Amino acid sequence: MSPLVSFDLVSEELRQQHSLQFFEPGRIQHACDLVSRCRGLRHGQLSSAKKTRNFIYVVPDGFGPASQTLTRDYLTMGKGAEGTGKPNSTRIGVDNMRYSSSAKMIGSVRTRSFDNLITDSAAAATAFSSGHKTYNRAIGVDPYVRPVASVLEAAHLNGFKTGLVATARVTDATPASYCAHVPDRKLEDEIASQQIGYSHPLGPVVDVIMGGGRRHYLPRRLGGKRTGYDLITWAKALGYSYAANRHELAEYTNDLGKGIFPVPFLGLFAESHMAYDIDRDPDKEPSLLEMTEAAVRSLAAATAKTEKGYFIMIEASQIDDAAHANDIAAHVNDAVMYNRVMDFLRKYVAKHPNTQLLSAADHECGGLTLTSGYDPSALAGAKRSTAFLQRAFHNSTEPDRATYLRKSILPQYGLRNTSDAAVDKYMDVYRREGESGLGRAMARDLAAQVGVKWSTTGHSAVDVNLYGLAVGKAYARMKTQVGGHVDNTELPRYIAKTLGLDLDNATGVLRDSWVRYEGGPNCLGEGDAAACKRPL
Repeated sequence: MSPLVSFDLVSEELRQQHSLQFFEPGRIQHACDLVSRCRGLRHGQLSSAKKTRNFIYVVPDGFGPASQTLTRDYLTMGKGAEGTGKPNSTRIGVDNMRYSSSAKMIGSVRTRSFDNLITDSAAAATAFSSGHKTYNRAIGVDPYVRPVASVLEAAHLNGFKTGLVATARVTDATPASYCAHVPDRKLEDEIASQQIGYSHPLGPVVDVIMGGGRRHYLPRRLGGKRTGYDLITWAKALGYSYAANRHELAEYTNDLGKGIFPVPFLGLFAESHMAYDIDRDPDKEPSLLEMTEAAVRSLAAATAKTEKGYFIMIEASQIDDAAHANDIAAHVNDAVMYNRVMDFLRKYVAKHPNTQLLSAADHECGGLTLTSGYDPSALAGAKRSTAFLQRAFHNSTEPDRATYLRKSILPQYGLRNTSDAAVDKYMDVYRREGESGLGRAMARDLAAQVGVKWSTTGHSAVDVNLYGLAVGKAYARMKTQVGGHVDNTELPRYIAKTLGLDLDNATGVLRDSWVRYEGGPNCLGEGDAAACKRPL
């Protein structure tokens, strides 16, 4: 359903209730005219990209080279494979790409932002979605706080279907940078409004949205964080199908068969971020692999009989959160899931030669090193994250808390030392620093047990790996244009060129109908983005 046409299908009551500055019929019609003009201008520019009609971009957030080494060794040594306990490290996931003639690790990416050698996720995502460097915390705007179009928005303007999949909140920095334009990543209520087309000058630009972040779509009266209006009801009025858990997602895919759901589709599976994969409750949340399979197949089905294909960004978000917590168990399990997703996509692209894929992290997180005494098999006993276990301990009503810690909490994290001295130490930390202090102490001890070290709880400036998939001559072009060492701003330019898109033209369309946020990153008020708006 075209979002610019579907506005006419919204009830008069909803129109009056939700009238906003740039989602009025006149302004939407103006945007329609701009889109038509934009498509017309580019119609003759697509000949070089006829063979590639779909593009998949995968972001393993916070995933550095050491994380892949750890994940590989964990799977081949720590999970009972032949040679367990010996240096028998074999290929997994993205490693297998180099053994295909059409897919390889093709280079590395530098990640700095406009104002810092160490980027945050917002500036990094703006760079690899739009091709523009910006300041840390900025979402979809340049250093002068002017909106810059993403490759997803440019694809939408050209008639492609689009998708965003993440295990973070869908309003978090990486997915937000593809479909929203705000001066600070904290403005997640406004990001949600733009993401679903409530306050975006082009209406809804994303056809498939899947991840966490339900609280930014729902008003406070319904248990969310918003004031005044319900974006889920708004999305349904625009024709989006909606799922709130794994079973509801399965109902859609089972009804239609072939593992697909109707497009447009909104899936919000958690109030905030989705769970680490090590903690995921399959009754509530789909895995990243399940979301990826359903989203890619559904977008392919929705574009099977159309001239244009689709663009989708998929983020393995929680790799980064686990690294911020220095939680090696949660980190490696989400990295395993990323590798499973890449295995699926590698096979998918091989069967669909009109599809290309790039994958690179936005940055490294944690400064992870694998040091003397490194033994990934020491991770095998970890069944939960520190976040899960520290909360369980804090909320426990067990009368003998020290015994509960020794017999239940520590073993679930795979910690081998449950001596009286160790338990006394943890109890002392808990009394002084609370549940978060207990989690940090457990994380430090498991890292020492495995023989790894974290140098920070923040990001680092380390270059990240770039993986590419394409079939036949398309791979040669990919390697020529973005192989070797590249800046993150070069990646969306390559995607745009491959699909026949014009990012600069798309930015012009945005700015013609947009408002700017005066005051830059300090214009926050009480989280009310509207207070910062002025016409360009």
